[in-house]
Amino acid sequence: MRIPSTQALRALDSFARHGSVWRAADELHLTRSAVSHQLRLLERDLGFDLLERIGKGVALTPRGQRYASDVRKALTVLGDAVTRHAGTGVGGSFSVSCTPGFASLFLCTHIGEFRQMYPDVALRILTPRRLDDVSNAEADAFIAFGVGNWPNRAVELLCEISFTPLCSPTLLNKIGGFSKPADVLRANLLHLGDTEDWARWLALSKVENPDIEGGIFFSDMNLVFSAAIAGQGIAMGDELTSRRALSEGRLVRPFDIAIKSPRSYFLVSEHAKAGHPVLNVFSGWLRSKLSENQR
Repeated sequence: MRIPSTQALRALDSFARHGSVWRAADELHLTRSAVSHQLRLLERDLGFDLLERIGKGVALTPRGQRYASDVRKALTVLGDAVTRHAGTGVGGSFSVSCTPGFASLFLCTHIGEFRQMYPDVALRILTPRRLDDVSNAEADAFIAFGVGNWPNRAVELLCEISFTPLCSPTLLNKIGGFSKPADVLRANLLHLGDTEDWARWLALSKVENPDIEGGIFFSDMNLVFSAAIAGQGIAMGDELTSRRALSEGRLVRPFDIAIKSPRSYFLVSEHAKAGHPVLNVFSGWLRSKLSENQR
């Protein structure tokens, strides 16, 4: 059996993560027919079915799911190898605009590793006024949070996230624990910007007629987490930015119910800068760190 092409393996990996051909095509900057063609070629090379038709859509077969999991591990190993050995000759200044929460709670906890690997890169991290803002002319690239619609820009999906309630152990003990989702209304609800995330979570949890307008509103995710850790209320957070606080016991997750965010983290740049050597290695390194975080 010959080794499948990297492009076909990436198509399978993207389809497995997103569950749809069109989202895989969007991430890989290919047409849907091109992605479907790569998947058919991969099935031919492997000699077994990866996909099965379910209703009007397609999904991975059980064997396809197992193979896709192995492919993800292999691609991660390749990405790690690139970031370890591609640093020679890469240098210059590079500015990244990054949402405050992602910057402080994830990027800044790993960025020293990138600096160690690429010591000739003078890196600047900027923060935007809005989570989806990609307008700063001083930035070479943007880590933005949105729906992926930035016309005339090169857009790469970094990760999708889900939100769930998070609070401090102190607050949980003070309240006496939560036995049902409606119990969150006994504490201050902490909001980032608006009530949308809490409203969606309470609706999914079948809490009827909740009063969520009286919570505390913040403009920065760092402030939301600081208030939650200090026991001032319950926040809606994602596992990516809260992982350290959860592992250290500063935050706990009282419910297993989570809502998938309609927005995701993307790496965005002008098309003219898409081939920037530092952007290429930064993108590879960042995807590798995010993959490690999701294991």
